[in-house]
Amino acid sequence: MDRVAKLASQKAVVIFSKSSCCMCHAIKRLFYEQGVSPAISELDEDARGKEMEWALMRLGCNPSVPAVFIGGRFIGSANTIMTLHLNGSLKNLLKNAGAIWL
Repeated sequence: MDRVAKLASQKAVVIFSKSSCCMCHAIKRLFYEQGVSPAISELDEDARGKEMEWALMRLGCNPSVPAVFIGGRFIGSANTIMTLHLNGSLKNLLKNAGAIWL
């Protein structure tokens, strides 16, 4: 849990992902298209990935990836991020976290 918290606070937007996950890819693309350069932690490429996956599940992220943190705070997974994007509130979260300027 400490490693997840430490990584999540290192950048305005942090995405915990798996390289083989299609929803992870879609969420990463969404952020790139918004002009955000998120920190990406690929759990399947990290020696402690399984441990971090369990920590994310304990936070309530089920499935465990994609897990998105904005401003060091756990926001949610793909469904939550897409809902925020569609209702227009994702941009405000990104602005407040300093991930985008416009």
